[in-house]
Amino acid sequence: MATYNKRGYKGKNVEESQQLQNENSTTAEVFSSLDEGASKTEAWVAANQTYILGVIGAVALAVLGYLGYVQFVQKPQEATAANELFYPQQYFDQAINATQAKDSLFQLALDGAEGKYGLLDITKEYAGTKAANLAHYAAGISLLNLQKYPEAIAELEQFSSDDAVLGALAQGAIGDAFMQLEQTSEALSYYQSALGHSNNEFTTPKFLHKAAVAAVALGQKEKAASYIAQIKTDFPNALEAAGADALLGLMNGDK
Repeated sequence: MATYNKRGYKGKNVEESQQLQNENSTTAEVFSSLDEGASKTEAWVAANQTYILGVIGAVALAVLGYLGYVQFVQKPQEATAANELFYPQQYFDQAINATQAKDSLFQLALDGAEGKYGLLDITKEYAGTKAANLAHYAAGISLLNLQKYPEAIAELEQFSSDDAVLGALAQGAIGDAFMQLEQTSEALSYYQSALGHSNNEFTTPKFLHKAAVAAVALGQKEKAASYIAQIKTDFPNALEAAGADALLGLMNGDK
């Protein structure tokens, strides 16, 4: 029996052949587009090769420069700064432990002597080193003891430490300087900062007591009472605990 195609109708084989041709054409177009893109990329790379190599070279030089700086500048500078700090640190330690002539020892620590750098010199000459950071702390404490309170604050504010004790002492010392300047609100803020820095048996009861005194001076009796209560509860064996009741009595007597 004869078969025929209706007008406008293509047999299955013809249709598949046409579809295959279309797919091949599309694939060819895609590959042609990719080839053109690759050619353009290659052309751009060729045209900008000097620039690309320059960027790569600059990055490499920056990395090598940083490594060289750390190895040949920063590390030797840290060692030199630490050696320089040893001399004024001796005067500072003597001043802390002295029972007399403390002021002259603190001044020697600050200024240096016999051609050696003092603490203030080290903070400038070796800025950014660990030794300079410690010098800021020692200089601040020295100036605080010499009653140069604004200068002490300026030095101590440049000191930073994650150490539980030293970091808290620095913040508390700034509070002490503000108390001496009769800026009690600022003092209380720094005592609170010292308390927030760490919780330990050495600095915490000390600054709880100082915060309580500052709070009383500001008329913040409830806050003062909470500080005193914390001393009695958490640090019953601390020296500050012995004076806690007296401070409470003084505070209650002002009612």
